[in-house]
Amino acid sequence: MNAAHPSGSDREEAQEVSRLLPEAPEWDLPRGRHRHHKDILMQQIDLHHESVAAATPPHGRASAAPTPLRRRLLRPAVAVPVAALALTGALAATLTFTGDDHGATPVAQAPASDGGATVLLNQIADASLRTDTAPVKDGQYVYVRSTVRSNEGTFAGPVELGAPHRREVWMAQTSKPVKTLGTMKETGRGVPMSGQLLPYKSTDALAPGLESPTYAWLASLPTDPDQLLDELYAGTRTGGRESEDQAVFEKIGSLLDETVMPPKNAAALYKAVARIPGIKRIPDAVDAAGRHGVGVARQDDRSASRSEWIFDSESLTYLGSRSYLDKDGKGMKLAGTNAILRRTVVDKSGTMPADTTADS
Repeated sequence: MNAAHPSGSDREEAQEVSRLLPEAPEWDLPRGRHRHHKDILMQQIDLHHESVAAATPPHGRASAAPTPLRRRLLRPAVAVPVAALALTGALAATLTFTGDDHGATPVAQAPASDGGATVLLNQIADASLRTDTAPVKDGQYVYVRSTVRSNEGTFAGPVELGAPHRREVWMAQTSKPVKTLGTMKETGRGVPMSGQLLPYKSTDALAPGLESPTYAWLASLPTDPDQLLDELYAGTRTGGRESEDQAVFEKIGSLLDETVMPPKNAAALYKAVARIPGIKRIPDAVDAAGRHGVGVARQDDRSASRSEWIFDSESLTYLGSRSYLDKDGKGMKLAGTNAILRRTVVDKSGTMPADTTADS
């Protein structure tokens, strides 16, 4: 038998392996990754056949056939880790074979972990599906109040983080291209025109999209994470030295701050983020209001920047974000942070939510 070409029994074994692979639930590895692991597994079977053929003595005398033991070992090695990988945060596993003349022993080797970011993002996606979000009508406004600290240093100079100040926005929900995207008011020490209601404008009229993300536009996005990620990559432009992956990560971060989106789209967004290379879980992160939570971060060596999103450790609701820059090669410095304190819908720009107190 030529070990490089599997026999009929090997094809039957491949079919048996396929039957052992469970259907991928939403939180599991994408279907294409299951096929990837099966292909790796079958390659290892072929390699093992080659090693057996090479070890066959002259005159057709073969050593003990490993097939029965291999069948017994491969079943749990495939059927158990495929589902368990998504729960433990591992992104992939490669099976190799070691052992002596008595058979082969499968050894799982996993690549560098993302620190549990994939698991966390899938948990956040599940929590998003349980939120009660009323649809936002055309003509209404998404109101968001936050605490913000921004970099006030010069472009070429060092990072200088400003004092915390209050930011309020009323984002227009309209299906038409508009230049005035809403209104905003920033209040605090050192803020230009502090406390004044100002138009939030664009130089060009923008239709609903990544630069003007209305509730209706967000609701129209694909809920399949892979399709959604493809669309986000296609629509995001990189600026400066940042990588494409970092640009998409930061663009998604901007969608988390000052929008309201349907639960199913929010869940798809977090599952899509789990597919971006380089994401990491941060066990303890703090927003601009001093609230501790768990974070998801991505660092970009090309632009010497780092972005973090912060979520409540228990409810997994989005709390805020932090951004870092390394402008002098001496390490990352905090260059901006915010904390979302209120998010709701109002009928008129500039009006406060009905249940807002005077000191809130």
